Amino acid sequence: MLVDSHCHLDFPDFAEERTAIVARALAAGVGRMVTISTRVKRFQQIVEIAEAFDAVYCSVGTHPHNADEELDITAADLIRIAAHPKVVAIGEAGLDYFYDKAPRDAQAQGFRNHIAAARETGLPLVIHARNADDDMAAILENETEKGAFPFILHCFSSGRRLAEIGIALGGYISFSGILTFKNSDELRAIAADVPNDRLLVETDAPYLAPIPFRGKRNEPAYVAHTAKVLAETIGVSEAEVAALTTSNFFRLFRKMPRPVEQSA
Repeated sequence: MLVDSHCHLDFPDFAEERTAIVARALAAGVGRMVTISTRVKRFQQIVEIAEAFDAVYCSVGTHPHNADEELDITAADLIRIAAHPKVVAIGEAGLDYFYDKAPRDAQAQGFRNHIAAARETGLPLVIHARNADDDMAAILENETEKGAFPFILHCFSSGRRLAEIGIALGGYISFSGILTFKNSDELRAIAADVPNDRLLVETDAPYLAPIPFRGKRNEPAYVAHTAKVLAETIGVSEAEVAALTTSNFFRLFRKMPRPVEQSA
């Protein structure tokens, strides 16, 4: 069994064939999918998708691109919404200095609100970090001093230092289709040094389709291709990488019920 720890099934790209996409994922051995929130104010759309499919769960949070739109969303709001049985994570939240679509102080404020919610609920915080390694590391270290919280550096494409700091603080590292790209040797070198018990895989669908689908719309079934390259990178079989990333997923996303065959 594989798990897609991060996808966006609410995006318009999937609107016409969402049921078929989930069916293809299940047929490919992807037993769980987490569809990730980018705006709390659109949470109802997200949760309705999660409620429609047994294998799909969701998060609640505000993407850094939208941080200035939702500064009125408090940690208490996130905690309240996260009580829904289908919500298994907080986020995605974080810092994006590549696009800078929201003021950086708004991104930081929103990020810290999400950290507080993750700390209180014990749900993992899904972190978006792009071109912001130093500030991300500083916030993670500062907030961890106030009290540890579970987190995942999703779609990891940052530098080695942020990976090392994330791991030292108890975080997990998730790799997307970027890991399969020909020019990703440095990223594969980082992945090879991540402890096996901190590794996850994801699609970030509809974005970043892995080879051999690069340039096309991504979907959860394709996480198997990223897992294959991760297996080659860390020197284990595909079955072993599926087992370890799935085990890691359920350890981190502890609210997520395991399929019956995984309960043992």
